[in-house]
Parts: sequence; C-alpha cells; structure tokens
Amino acid sequence: MKINQLLLIVTIYMATCGRLLAQADDDPATNYKTALELVNTNKGIEGIPYLEKVIKTQSNYTNAAYSLLGSIYDKNNQPEKAIAVYKDGLKAYPKDQNLYFNLGIADFRAKLYADAELAAIEAIKLDPKHANSQRLYGLVTFHQNKRLNALMAFCSFLLLEPNGSKSDEAITNLQSILKGGVLKADGPGKLSPAQAAENAKSNGIISAAIASAQAKNLTGTALLEYQLKTIFTQTGLASAKKADKAFFDKFYADYFYKLAQSGNVPGLVKLIANKEVDAKMMDWVKGAERGF
Repeated sequence: MKINQLLLIVTIYMATCGRLLAQADDDPATNYKTALELVNTNKGIEGIPYLEKVIKTQSNYTNAAYSLLGSIYDKNNQPEKAIAVYKDGLKAYPKDQNLYFNLGIADFRAKLYADAELAAIEAIKLDPKHANSQRLYGLVTFHQNKRLNALMAFCSFLLLEPNGSKSDEAITNLQSILKGGVLKADGPGKLSPAQAAENAKSNGIISAAIASAQAKNLTGTALLEYQLKTIFTQTGLASAKKADKAFFDKFYADYFYKLAQSGNVPGLVKLIANKEVDAKMMDWVKGAERGF
C-alpha cells in the first residue's frame, strides 16, 4: 500500500472517530444520565456542564435537566441560580408541575415566601393530588402568618399523606395554629394594607373558634372537632359572599365547607388525633370535586 493511500485511510478514520465522539458528547440521554450519576454520588457540581449541554438540545431530557440543574444549585446554597434555572425551564415548559414545585422549594429556602406561595399554587393546579405541593403551600402561608390558609393546606396534605414524618410535622403545625401559634416573620416583603386586612379577618376566624371552644370547656377530640367544624363553616360562608374568589377560596375554603356539611369532620379528627383513616371520609374525599 502506498504511503499516500495509508495517510488517506488514517485521515478518514480519525475524522470518523471525531464525528462519533462529538455525537456521543452531544447525546442528551448520555449527558443527563452522567449528570444524574454524579448527583447520586454527591458530585453534583461536576454534573453542571453535562446538564447545560442537555438544556441546549430541546430533547426529551431537557425539562428534567432544568429540574436537576436547579436542584444542584439549590443543594449547594446557591438559591438565586436555582431560581433562575427553574424560571428559564418554565419559559420552555410552562406546564411542568415539577419545575413549579422545585421553584417553590427554592423560593421557600430563600425566604421568598410570597413567591413560593405563587409557585405552590401553580404546582397544585397542575397536580391537585401532589401531597408535597399542598404541604409547601401550608408552610409558606404559615410563614406569612396566613394561618387559615396554612391550617386548611395541612389538613388537605394529611388527606393525601396521613402517615410519615411529614404528616407528623403537619399535625404539629395544626396543633400550634389551633393554640394561637404564630411564626415570626423572617423573610423580605410585607402584605399590602388590603392583604393585611383580609388576613386579619381570616385569622380572626381561628381566634373566634378557639375562644368559643374554650367557653364551652371542650377538651380532647371534642375540642378539635368543634374547632375545625366552626372554622370550616365560617370560612365557607365568608367565601360564598365573595364576588371574586381567589385560589384559596375555591380550592380550600369551599372544599372544607363541603366536608363540614357532609358530616365528615369526625373522620378528619380521627386522622389528626390518632392517624386513623376513616373509610367513610375517604370515600367522600374520592368523590368530592375541587375548583381553582
């Protein structure tokens, strides 16, 4: 074989290898799986370049790449970058429930509670049965002293996930709210005067129910049942008077008013007090509709 022919063969071989390596380097599935493996071995930062390549491809892995990249930044105490990544992802995938949920988590950790509330609402709308989105809504509203919102969100979370450490936490938060507990505001931003007035009315429903129960000298499960039924009923009646209902009114206030009217508050009390799942109540939950 002549030298020129050999050089030509080598050149063609090297070019082919280069193209194959380039294709492998740009393969979204390969890059995503590589990044995921690095995350699972606590080397998430090293996975960032791989995910950045995936994001540029508009492939079946792109939306998942946004979520994974944002979580890497969030876990490495870079909430601003995490939030920016999630928002970029939502521009491309506005119906991605997981991106909204992760955005809410990042906002929550950055103490941007009002922003986290908005993200949680969108996550719930996209998947009303996603328990952790409802738990997130409860936490971020509690941190804004929206105790009525938080109470109903924690109740709703328990209907979806009655057992586990998160349910224990939800029950503790519920008990705190029903004892008049308030979380000290520790994040930026304040409610507007109109929002503060509306929130005071909502929290007043809880305060009135607590005072009324005390006047009746109720204790134990009878106390909890009376408080919840009173709160659900009064909130539902207040919501019914509103011409322009917000998400909370449609999804929580109206729903728990119907639950109170259905006679299933005792079943909810069993769940909160003893983690006992009441079959009659769960049958009602399966058939009850919720609005946005």
